[in-house]
Amino acid sequence: MNKNKGFTPLEILLNAVKSKDNQSRDYMSKSNKQIPKISKRGFTLIEILIVVAIIGILSSVVLVGLSSFRARGRDAKRIADLRETQNALELYYAKYSTYPNVVNTWADLRTLLVSPGTGIGVSTISDDPLSDSPQAWHYGYGVSADGQRYVIGAQLEDSNNAALNDSIHNTDIPITVNNVSGCATPVYCVQF
Repeated sequence: MNKNKGFTPLEILLNAVKSKDNQSRDYMSKSNKQIPKISKRGFTLIEILIVVAIIGILSSVVLVGLSSFRARGRDAKRIADLRETQNALELYYAKYSTYPNVVNTWADLRTLLVSPGTGIGVSTISDDPLSDSPQAWHYGYGVSADGQRYVIGAQLEDSNNAALNDSIHNTDIPITVNNVSGCATPVYCVQF
């Protein structure tokens, strides 16, 4: 028996096309349900930019806060360097009964004290931690005319450093530290 009785061939063809079209739509809708949706869990560009900005602000605050600690650390090193140099000068005095009076700069003093010809066993004398910086800070050295007294000094970055209370402030021995004459604050001096 013919199911399509009473239909023209054109109607049969149109029904077949509609039937196929409905089957493909049903398949597509079923297959869409099976395909997992793309996850939208992630960060937007705005969120990432906000996080980067916050990190930048926090890091700048930390770096500004650390700069005072760095300065205090360099000041502590300066004072320790002067004590080290004071020991070397005492070794020189023990051998020659006078302090070096043929030097004009810290570099000359360093060269003299570490020279093997001097024979005091000193291998190194430090310079200011900022000696290689654009500021080119250096320590200062002065000796009395008779070679029996000296003064060494370093300019401190923190003019409120407690060590300045132990520093001498008046000396008759000429000394210049980073274009500052004498031992006025912020120059820390040791005299012997």
